Amino acid sequence: MRFRRAPVAGAAVAFAVGIGVARVQGWWDFQQPVVVLIGALVLLVGVWLVAMRWGVRVCVFPVLAVWVVLGMGAAGWRVSAPVSARFTTMGDGLRREVRGRVVRVREAEPVVGGAEKDADGVAPWEMTEDLPGEQAAGQQGGRGRATVVDVAVEEMEEVTREGDGMVAATGGVRMSVYGEAGVRCGDEVEFEGRLRTPVRYRDDGVFEVGNALERDGVELTGYTSGLRVVGTGAAGWGCRVKGAQAWASGRMMGFVASGVNGGMPRWLRLERADGEMLDAMLFGDRAGLSHALRRGFERTGTFHLFVVSGLHIALLAGVVWWGMRKLRAVRWLATLVTICAAGGYAVVTGFGQPAQRALVMVSVYLVARLLNRETDVLNALGAAVLALLVWQPGSLFEASFQMTALAIVAIGGIAVPLGEWSVLRYAKVARGVFRVWGRGEATRREAGLRLVLELWGEEVAAVVGDWGRRAPARVVTGVAWVGELALVGVVAELVMVLPMAEYFHRAAVFGVPANMLVIPLIGVLAPAGVLTFLGSLVSPWVAVVPGAVTAGLLHLVRLGIGRVNGLGAADWRVPGPVWWVGLGAVLAWVGCCWLVRRGRWGAWVTVFVLPCVAAVVLWPEPVVYVPGRLEVTSIDVGQGDSALVVRPDGVAMVVDAGGPVGSHGVAEVVSRFDVGEEVVSNYLWSRRVRRVDVVVLSHAHTDHMGGMPAVLRNFRPRELWVSVDTDSALYRALLAEAAELGVRVRHLAAGDALDWGGVGVEVLAPARGYGHAGAPKNDDSLVVELGYGKSRVLLEGDAEKASEAAMVASGRLTPVTLLKVGHHGSVTSSGDAFLAAVRPKDAVVSVGRRNTFGHPREEVIGRFAGLGTRFYRTDLMGARTFLLDGEGNVEER
Repeated sequence: MRFRRAPVAGAAVAFAVGIGVARVQGWWDFQQPVVVLIGALVLLVGVWLVAMRWGVRVCVFPVLAVWVVLGMGAAGWRVSAPVSARFTTMGDGLRREVRGRVVRVREAEPVVGGAEKDADGVAPWEMTEDLPGEQAAGQQGGRGRATVVDVAVEEMEEVTREGDGMVAATGGVRMSVYGEAGVRCGDEVEFEGRLRTPVRYRDDGVFEVGNALERDGVELTGYTSGLRVVGTGAAGWGCRVKGAQAWASGRMMGFVASGVNGGMPRWLRLERADGEMLDAMLFGDRAGLSHALRRGFERTGTFHLFVVSGLHIALLAGVVWWGMRKLRAVRWLATLVTICAAGGYAVVTGFGQPAQRALVMVSVYLVARLLNRETDVLNALGAAVLALLVWQPGSLFEASFQMTALAIVAIGGIAVPLGEWSVLRYAKVARGVFRVWGRGEATRREAGLRLVLELWGEEVAAVVGDWGRRAPARVVTGVAWVGELALVGVVAELVMVLPMAEYFHRAAVFGVPANMLVIPLIGVLAPAGVLTFLGSLVSPWVAVVPGAVTAGLLHLVRLGIGRVNGLGAADWRVPGPVWWVGLGAVLAWVGCCWLVRRGRWGAWVTVFVLPCVAAVVLWPEPVVYVPGRLEVTSIDVGQGDSALVVRPDGVAMVVDAGGPVGSHGVAEVVSRFDVGEEVVSNYLWSRRVRRVDVVVLSHAHTDHMGGMPAVLRNFRPRELWVSVDTDSALYRALLAEAAELGVRVRHLAAGDALDWGGVGVEVLAPARGYGHAGAPKNDDSLVVELGYGKSRVLLEGDAEKASEAAMVASGRLTPVTLLKVGHHGSVTSSGDAFLAAVRPKDAVVSVGRRNTFGHPREEVIGRFAGLGTRFYRTDLMGARTFLLDGEGNVEER
């Protein structure tokens, strides 16, 4: 890996810089950017031609500048179907007739929903602020499944005052079809359904689900009871890829369910969970992985097992290449067969971006070998990066792309050269014993080690026979191999600490030992899994032997990861570093790639720099807060509730944590999208919060409690404040989680008063002695008033008129500075007598965009307007922050 021999890598870096500059500067927002780019390109080519008179080295700079300009031009490149102007305006939740062509079909997860419906007959859980398409239908509280169908729309019903009619519309919709859809890719379909724009949580640091859907060509989402097939057609490329992935997954699960596999001993039998792991590991289909299994591998830094990446494709290519060479195939035929096999496997896995990058790199490497050119890690990476950035410039800003590039630089640029100065030297000596070495091939120390190994070999051979002559050398080779594996793991983990902290907010404390266990096993497990799959295509009896090997290895991996995962320190959650720390870390690693080749002193400097950079990336930074002010931020969690309270000294409290809308918390809602993990926690990390002092649960409804377990795990609060215990399985699970984490649970009732670090806390509801044995109710809500000097904040939860009347009758209500509006602005709360008593200066309501409940209701908004209260709502404004001083003044941001 020499920089002078990696011109393609330089071009790729310059191209990426151009894309980044265009995005940061908003280049494509300017007038006529294409004209400016063409002019700059012509000018630079002219400079390049002139610079050629001074030599090649001078030409490097204008050539790189040309690539920068090309990158700026590519930043505006889009590989997607056009979207008509009127299309996105139809995501308003109304029922519409739609016609189009199916482009993708897949199955979603089950959800258990309740029976409560609104005036339109729509259940709340049918319009949750969840990942579109990941929820399934319920039948009066029963369990159902949804088939997720992507449709390229051709016509759509337009609803106007003059009448309804079908109009031409172009765009993509993702529909949840309850039950069996009965459609295939390429079918022309008609259906009636509610459409909406994808949910976007407008909070700092929160991943935009809508952006991910747009990359899949989806602009609207919705649900329908069924699709009508009105014609058939040929499936597109995307459909064929997904169909191949589903076919492979189905064949693997078919073998798992076979009687031949079921008759094997438990340790050699593939269970359903093993089959789901193999689907993810071999074919990239992670839909079946349980949340608990995913979390265990995420905590130990080994979730990359379930991302079909360079490791899997390189293993397959290596096996195919080795087999072709053993069959004495000519090199061009071996290269062609290997590339075709790797390409076919990439298609079966869904042809995701990691697979695309790996396929390009394998192809570049094999073609370079075929042409007898010196293969170079940086050049291969540069070719892959350049090809992918030309096709998808936006992938530069995606986590998987950045992690792939960093991993290869860490291994090829730092770990391998360090190994050549250390363990690889001993492996080289051990492999070369009992052969004639050329002049200058070994140093004096290496020659001495070889002599010792040969003498020991002779001694061993005298005792056990001639076969033991190489035993000492093999021992040293094995030790060197383990040392190399550890070195690669340590360097990779030290470099990957940046993307892990930035994108996943994790520091994999046990990542090195876990990967040292997993990576050697995956080298055997992946080929065994492929052989199991290939055998299942013939007969279950053919697949039974590789299936038994695969099962044993999978159980060993799960056992090892489970033991590591059980350690409390395995899950260390951290905020991402500030931008200048990340930039400094990248520059330091580039410097290490250069230093490690400068000699022994450079290697030692690199050994010192790597852990120092990792420590700086993970170094705790101060919480972002305003000293001397009490902060209340209403976090945008859709149709739920969550707030962050920060004391004047920077200590944090979280009140509720959002969640999917259920039937008043009676039924368990199963979802892959965790609002507490993906929204609330990410917002807190964007504020540099590492620990939360207190978490408050107003009541046990899912839209307040659903995200609470993730908040407890990620921020380990000192106390959890609750009101009354109710009959809810989710609530009992939350209390069990708190006990496991060592969080003190405190039950509060009206009349309780606490001092929270200089901020007074007074509990106004529920009344002492209030309680019931049934399901959770809105009037269970824990209503607290926070006092800081003359400022007062009232957090009402979902308290309704009965609770409000009890608070008014108690005489403890006084005018407040800020009111967190009760029950999302429903008419069941914010009664006239209650508002007359509290008379807030500002009020904020947490509510989902275009929710089916009509929250906040117009009459409620009118009541606040009559009081002269400034009214804020998260569905239109996103997260709102209120800063209160000791004099009763409030500033909204």
